[in-house]
Amino acid sequence: MRSRYSAFVLRLAPYLLKTWDPSTRPRTIELDDTRWRRLQIVDTVGGGPHDADGVVEFRASYRTDEGVGVLHERSRFVRADGDWVYLDGRQL
Repeated sequence: MRSRYSAFVLRLAPYLLKTWDPSTRPRTIELDDTRWRRLQIVDTVGGGPHDADGVVEFRASYRTDEGVGVLHERSRFVRADGDWVYLDGRQL
């Protein structure tokens, strides 16, 4: 989760696609000029060393030309070849 947040901050689309499960991954990703400011992990379920899946609830603060905001999401992650990848998320 933290590495994907950092990739959004640094606008690293290839990394975001690489860490997205192939079953839900889009073909491309367009990153805009959103300036991500802070990541707060609210809750985690599973995701331990011996788990096959996990959930991370987070709040990510951002700024755009239109103002400030917060993305609040509950994201699901799964293991793929030993690495954690983003499966999907639900905005709260």
